[in-house]
Amino acid sequence: MAKLPQISEAEFEVMKIVWKYAPINTNEITERLVQSTSWRPKTIQTLIKRLVTKGALTYEKQSRVFVYTPLVQESEYLNQESNSFLNRYYDGDITAMLSSFIENDKLSEEEINSLRSLLSKSSKKGGGSHG
Repeated sequence: MAKLPQISEAEFEVMKIVWKYAPINTNEITERLVQSTSWRPKTIQTLIKRLVTKGALTYEKQSRVFVYTPLVQESEYLNQESNSFLNRYYDGDITAMLSSFIENDKLSEEEINSLRSLLSKSSKKGGGSHG
């Protein structure tokens, strides 16, 4: 898999809208972002253009409207960013990251139980399940 394009935080906000609503036109992207950010429509259009240039978005012209679809899957991008974060801050050691969250009370009891459940599912993948 080729390395995915580097996307700034602002561009990521645009991508979140496109991932959720694609195919989506320029006006729809702009309307949604004007509501959730303090950006001007011109700024949003610049971000969209950058994402097309970077190969994260593609578009079709339908009558007078540009309709965008993602070229990058959200799951792939989040996976790459998670790995990058893990490598940058925790030398790729997920246990170190989780201990840091747990020790600093960043995880609620519910989140810890959810992690326990995920971990027990993944350890059972190899064997049969038991009740």
